[in-house]
Amino acid sequence: MSDNWQRVQGVVRRGHRVASGTGEDRRYPEGTLRMQRPFFAALGLDLAGFYEGTLNVDIAPRSFALAEPRHTFRRVRWTDLHPPEDFSFSQCVVCHRGGEHAGWVYTPHPETKAAHFQPPTMLEILLPWVEGVNYGDTVELRVPANQIVIG
Repeated sequence: MSDNWQRVQGVVRRGHRVASGTGEDRRYPEGTLRMQRPFFAALGLDLAGFYEGTLNVDIAPRSFALAEPRHTFRRVRWTDLHPPEDFSFSQCVVCHRGGEHAGWVYTPHPETKAAHFQPPTMLEILLPWVEGVNYGDTVELRVPANQIVIG
């Protein structure tokens, strides 16, 4: 694990809501994360205990790029609705109202993704359920510098 953790402020934003299955795209009524989770577990990343949705954190005007994520899974065929996708996961800690919550930056690679794109300022975070987080809240995000570059 990296000893060099970067800190960046961000604002919680509403996403496409397909990860949780609560959005308008009804192709994934149970949510994409519920569908993907068994594939990630078989590849070595167990997300049991994590909320089946993402916390979307906008770090604008800064942006991020992957460096050496902790996990990268290539050509994951988790649905028959579109071709396989690549996913990366980088460690993170979200600090909100005095609490620290360890999780993962979940990055579906845009070049293999079929829809629901995010701007380069938006990080999708997987965490256990965190009570009291609302759209518009400011959070501090900590990420290992060797896994994610904050620009």
